[in-house]
Amino acid sequence: MADIKWLEGNRIQIAPPKRTKKITGTRFATILGLNPWSTAFEMWCAITKTYEKPFEDTIYTVAGKTIEPKQARYMEQSYGMDIVRPSDVWGEDYFNKTWGDFFPESKHLGGMWDYLMKGEDGKTIEAVLEMKTTKRAEDWQNDVPEYYALQAALYAYLYGVDDVIMVASFLDEKDYKDPAAYQPTASNTITVEFKVSERYPDFADKVAAVEQWWVDYVDTGISPEYDEKKDAEILAALRTNTLSPETDIEALIAEAEGLKKELDEISASTADKEKRLKTINDIIKEHAMGQFRDGDKKVEVKGSTYVWTVSRSETTSVDKDALKADGLLDKYSKKSETYRMTVK
Repeated sequence: MADIKWLEGNRIQIAPPKRTKKITGTRFATILGLNPWSTAFEMWCAITKTYEKPFEDTIYTVAGKTIEPKQARYMEQSYGMDIVRPSDVWGEDYFNKTWGDFFPESKHLGGMWDYLMKGEDGKTIEAVLEMKTTKRAEDWQNDVPEYYALQAALYAYLYGVDDVIMVASFLDEKDYKDPAAYQPTASNTITVEFKVSERYPDFADKVAAVEQWWVDYVDTGISPEYDEKKDAEILAALRTNTLSPETDIEALIAEAEGLKKELDEISASTADKEKRLKTINDIIKEHAMGQFRDGDKKVEVKGSTYVWTVSRSETTSVDKDALKADGLLDKYSKKSETYRMTVK
C-alpha cells in the first residue's frame, strides 16, 4: 500500500503512481458520477493501486459468468447473429494474454467487451454486445441503466463502431441457485439497441472529461473527495494501515467512539449472563481439576456443543524474597516503561 498523506477537504495524497490500472467501462461511468453503487474515490484507489476491495465471487457473479455464454448462443439462434467471442481473437487463455485489457493502444481507457457482431460480409465488425443478468427488472423498465449503457458505449467508441446491443436476462432466486439450468428466452431476455452517436452526441466530451480527471487526480496523486459513508470500508482499511501523525485522527476518534458505544451497549445487555457464565465456568474448572491423575496434562469436560479443557503445566518462578535477603534483587532488577490507556 502506498504511503498516504491525509489532506484537508476529504482528500488523500500519494506519490504520483508509476504503474496504474486503466479506466474500464464500469470505472468510466463511475468517474462521471453515474454509478449509484460506487464512487470516483473508489475508482481512484483502484486505478492508482492505493487500495482495491478484494474480489469474491457471489451468487450474482457466478450466475453472470454461467449465463453469459448462453445469452450469446441465444442471440445467434434467435437473431441469426454472427458473433465474435474474445477467444476467437486471442484464444482460450485470452484474459491472461491481454491482462484484461482489449485496448492496449489506448493509454488510459480500456477493459473487455463481451462479444462483437459481424456484418453481412462476415468480416466487418458492426456492433458491440454487452451481456447483463439481473433480478432487478425494474431498473430496465424504461431504458438501459445509464452506467451499463456508458460501459458498452465506451467499448464501442474504443473499437471504432457506433452500434451497441445490450442483452439483459432477468433472473429469479431459483436461477441464482442453479444458473446452469437457466435458458434465455423471449420471455426472460430483452435486447436494447442504440447508436453511440445518437444516445451520446457528446461522447467525445465525456471521454475528454475523464481524461482530464486522470490529469487532475491520477497524475498528481491527489484523490478526488471521499465520502465518509459511501467510502467507509475503504477509509477504514486505509486508516488502519496508515495510522500516523498525519492520519485523519478526528475521523478515527469519531469512528472509535461509534464502535465503542455499540460494544458498550452489547456488553451492558449481556453483563448478567457473563457474570453467571463466569460462576459456572469456575465450578466446571474446579470439577475438572479434581479429575486429574498422575501424568495427566489436561482434562476435558464435554457438553453437547462445547468442550471445557483444563490444562496443567509447571512453571518456574523467581523467589524475590530470597534474592532480596541475599542482596541480589536490586542488582539484577531493571526498570521498564509501559503505557496504559483507558477509555471512559
